[in-house]
Amino acid sequence: MEAFASPAILTSSPSQVTQKLFNTGSNVRQAALGKVNSATVTAGISYGGVMAGCSVAAALVTSSSARRAGKETRCQRKAKVVAMRGTPVIAGAVITGGAAGVGYAYADEFLRRGHQVVICDVKDCSQAVAALKKKHGEDAGIYGTICDVSSIESINALIEFTKKSIGVVHYWINNAGINGGRRRFTELPQETVEAVVKVNLGGILLCTHAAMRLMEQQTGVTSHIFNTVGSGVKGGGTPGYVSYGATKRGLPQMTDSLVREIEDGVQGYDKVETPGKVNCHCLSPGMVFTDLLLNDSTPELRKFPFGVLAAQPEEVALDLVPKILGVNGNGKSVEFLTADKILTKFFQRFILGQKSEYIDDDGNVIKTPDAQYQDNGVRVLYDGM
Repeated sequence: MEAFASPAILTSSPSQVTQKLFNTGSNVRQAALGKVNSATVTAGISYGGVMAGCSVAAALVTSSSARRAGKETRCQRKAKVVAMRGTPVIAGAVITGGAAGVGYAYADEFLRRGHQVVICDVKDCSQAVAALKKKHGEDAGIYGTICDVSSIESINALIEFTKKSIGVVHYWINNAGINGGRRRFTELPQETVEAVVKVNLGGILLCTHAAMRLMEQQTGVTSHIFNTVGSGVKGGGTPGYVSYGATKRGLPQMTDSLVREIEDGVQGYDKVETPGKVNCHCLSPGMVFTDLLLNDSTPELRKFPFGVLAAQPEEVALDLVPKILGVNGNGKSVEFLTADKILTKFFQRFILGQKSEYIDDDGNVIKTPDAQYQDNGVRVLYDGM
């Protein structure tokens, strides 16, 4: 799921945005040196629901690479997961909405690092699985199945498929989502509004519920669930995406509630100790060049902020997967567009005058000769996507 542009950034001039972001960057660095309180590290600019300002903890999230396993058979990988300093050598990951976009790129990056992955999507995943096997070898631990995340029955089937395919799950990424199209709220059919709520909020609640029940029974295993946030997560307005923004606003509260339940229990009830330890986090991929970002977009939006801040799925996955693998503790915020990264992008565009490699001066997607593109300008990641 990708974030969208919000009015705050679109109503500011590039010079105003740049100045505010420079101030944010200065505060981040001073906080890191202990010169200012980390609570002051915020900016008044919101880009698609991801704040330019962030806590020092979020800005200084460090990544670690997963170690590759030795020569084990697929059956051995399913039956045994070796842990080294708390990080699985061979991890099991589940990615919803994994047949395209950033979900597919996550799967690609997990496989490149030697891990096992289950992808699911509301559409057939067989071509995505075939493409990943072609790239990583027929013995690659990639498995795919159809799943409607708004359906309890479908999610339960996903859980059973996961058990049979990879056995142990260390990372569950709630990535599936829809936006319903960029339209005035009352112009949307009620069925579209309902679908956005059922997939983006209801689907993540149901998937998290099922994933936690599975993970809690994995004796001695520490596992992590990541809930993907987007535009509206900080409470700013998202005109054109009212339903989408409302669903994303609820995810940090849901995640924080789960973290407190896990760590402290529920008042008035005995705290439950489970065989496996589960942690919940928020995951922010920022703006990604996928259907969700480019459908219904205008040349103005594509020039700014997309042409400045948006990235290709592979770039986002290359950055976020190591952070996912390296996360420790509970209730973390894992972000692609960190404060320093935003500062760098604005400096390159508005100070150095560097052009976007993805969007031209007229707001059109730049298409490279060696790639294929959909009509909306989204680059095709594999044949049949």
